[in-house]
Amino acid sequence: MIYTKVLLIMLSKKKNNSKLDAENRELYEYARKRTLQKKRLFQHFVVFLIGAVFLIVLNTVIGYQEDFQPLGYYWFVWAVLLWTLIFLVHFFNVFVIHTFMGKEWQDRQMELLVKKQKEKIAKMQGQVEKDYPAPETKETTNKKIDPETPHKPLNS
Repeated sequence: MIYTKVLLIMLSKKKNNSKLDAENRELYEYARKRTLQKKRLFQHFVVFLIGAVFLIVLNTVIGYQEDFQPLGYYWFVWAVLLWTLIFLVHFFNVFVIHTFMGKEWQDRQMELLVKKQKEKIAKMQGQVEKDYPAPETKETTNKKIDPETPHKPLNS
């Protein structure tokens, strides 16, 4: 009952808020990707725990490669330490780097690059106009430009 009322209200509203819809869609997509990152990190943690226990049981209980001890430690210790390092990098990437280089950082970097590109284009356009000025025609010399609307020439 409540869902049908909400659905009717949503369908009855006009769809002329395309900018707002695009922003909401972008926010939703960002939240979806962020949730997926955290979900994958949690899955990695669960697989890490199960895998570490499996490696320990494989070496100590079953006795697989019991004699193989690089640098004086059992091989499973090195395997678990390496996997721990990989998990910590994953954790660091999801929670620490994302905080500093998240969506806001990305948006700022995009704005900065667009600004630099516009400045570079304006500078290059000015240089081209300086090096290759447009030829004066009879029409352009006979027309005066209205200072209020420079895009509309006035005939003299």
